[in-house]
Formats: sequence, structure tokens, C-alpha cells
Amino acid sequence: MNRSEINVFCPATIANISCGFDVLGVALDSVGDGMVVRKRAEKGITIVKLEGQKLPMETALNVAGVAGLALLEKSDYEGGFDIEINKKIKAGSGIGSSAASASGAVWAMNELLERPFTKLELVEFAMEGERLASGVAHADNVAPAIFGSFTLVRSYAPLDIVPIPSPSELYATVIHPQIEVKTSDSRKILKTNITLKEGIKQWGNLGGLVAGLFTQDYALIGRSLEDHIVEPIRSILIPGFDQVKSGAMHAGALGCGISGSGPSIFAFSKGQDTANKVAASMKKVYRNIGIEYDVHVSKINSQGVREMRT
Repeated sequence: MNRSEINVFCPATIANISCGFDVLGVALDSVGDGMVVRKRAEKGITIVKLEGQKLPMETALNVAGVAGLALLEKSDYEGGFDIEINKKIKAGSGIGSSAASASGAVWAMNELLERPFTKLELVEFAMEGERLASGVAHADNVAPAIFGSFTLVRSYAPLDIVPIPSPSELYATVIHPQIEVKTSDSRKILKTNITLKEGIKQWGNLGGLVAGLFTQDYALIGRSLEDHIVEPIRSILIPGFDQVKSGAMHAGALGCGISGSGPSIFAFSKGQDTANKVAASMKKVYRNIGIEYDVHVSKINSQGVREMRT
């Protein structure tokens, strides 16, 4: 069916997931942007409408535009696209705002062109949007946004994405304190060398987490949600992090850590009731500190970007 317009949901994502820095991510089901993409005869891409946030509408300065141009460059399509974006994920929130825009744009364009590109190729296009946003073409947000569920970036050269299923009762709780931590800034404070001992601990946890997800072993998932390398450094930038993590674990979370580069903090729980209790404990910390916040409780999104039927 040759269509000229599509309306899509572009999911928020959690990247790194404690032990999986730059290689592990997961898509959320209840948080995301809206996007409408239309085919047109004229070559190129135009952001014709952008609601929700003040972000650049110039194609070359917008992650959706840059990702879309990367797709067009490899496409036989002689026309172009107009894009409308309803930004509900705040930039700098740590839950994949730029990834949602980049992934949604290329997924929608691919659908309108009757799917000439694979999901792996769509990830490569979307990574160009991430390069614009953070200076690094990382895939740990865009991969789950496009593939759905959890994804492991096994390799960047060549790009190799491994889809990972999510246990049926796994829920995510994410709290976003109303401060901004730019990915580009948070990367600058990271150390570039680690000890062999640190590496071994991290690799063990990453392997344990992946195994726990495949086998639906919630206890193993919880034991593996540890980060000995990045979290101790980045958590300094997030007010109340230690209190939020302690409260979440006391409320029954399997594990808790920094979402992406922060400032959002995520926790995984078995079951929605526990996830809601974790949300309440997180809210209490920021109410006491006096920082405004947003909280999301979400099932894991198994599909990724999807069409919204009207």
C-alpha cells in the first residue's frame, strides 16, 4: 500500500542500564513523542511543525532532519519529506529525547517508502542524529527505539545489534528531576582508562544481566544491575541520587541506576505494584529536596517505534 502520510509514536529509552555503558538500552511503552511524516515531491526534508519544546527547526540542526537526510542519501527516492514533531520527552532528560526524534523520523520514512531498509540500517541512520546531539554516534538509545525491548550493541564496527527479550512482568520506574545534564558534558568527566579488576566486575554484571533477561530470572537481573565504573562519577551531577537509589531498593526494586547520562534515574521492578511503590519513594526524595520532577511508570515496549492509528 503506497501511502503519503504516517503518524508514529517514538518511545523514550533508557540507555547504559547500569553495567552496559554505550552498549545496552531498553524502550519504554508509556513515554514518548508523537511525529507525523509526509511524502512530498520536492527533494529534501523540512521540519514544518515542532510543538512541546524550543528546539531548532532547521533541518541540519535538528536530529530528526539529520537522521532523515542520512536515509535519503542512501535511498532511490526522488522526493522528500515534511515532518511534524510533538516533543513530550524533554531534551537533556536522560531518557533518549534525541533518539526518539531520530528513530521516529527514519522509521516513518522507511514505512512510507515500503521498507527498503532493514532495522539495522535504520539504526545507522538514526545514529547520525545522535552524533549531532552529543558529538558521538552511539546506538544504545536508537537501537531499542527501533528494535523494541532490550538491545545489546555487540559491535560498532561493523554495527551488530542483538535484540533481547524482556521478562513479562518487568516494569521500569523513571524519575526526571527538573535539571538538565547534557550528554556531551557528562561524557567529558568520564575517565578513559579502567583497571582490569573493574573491567572484570563490569563484564560479569553485563553477562549476568543479559542472561537474566533471556531466562526471566528476576533475582539475577537484580544482582547484575551494578555499575562500578560510570555511576560513581556521573551520580555526583545528580542531586539526591544516593537517597533515590536507597529508597527505591527499600521499596522493592530489583535495581536502580542512572538513565543514560542523567539526570533521570531508573529502577526495574517485578510487577506494576512494586514499580508504583518505587515511584512513590522517588517522589518523596525530591519533594524533600525541593526539586520539581516528572515520574513515569512503564511496561517495557516490545515493538519500538510504532504507527499510531487514528
